[in-house]
Amino acid sequence: MDIDPFVFRFAIFILSIFVGYYVVWSVTPALHTPLMSVTNAISSVIIVGALVAVAVSNSASSSISMWSGFFGILLAAINIFGGFLVTARMLKMYKKGKK
Repeated sequence: MDIDPFVFRFAIFILSIFVGYYVVWSVTPALHTPLMSVTNAISSVIIVGALVAVAVSNSASSSISMWSGFFGILLAAINIFGGFLVTARMLKMYKKGKK
């Protein structure tokens, strides 16, 4: 009895959603700022990979990798920008005397 690869991957995806939910919501407030910094670092690596996908697609076969890379750059840039805003706001909360 073989399991369809799509069903197997979909089950892993659903399980990762639950694990990610419980991991994120169990983080203490003191660790949110370092966690955002790590997320920004991961997104910067994603942008590098997406830039490579866009560069390769210009000289290679199809436009699928170019559009996928462009979409990856767009989403990662939004994530990085939002992460910096959230990190700056959280750091402002720790400063005394200023709001």
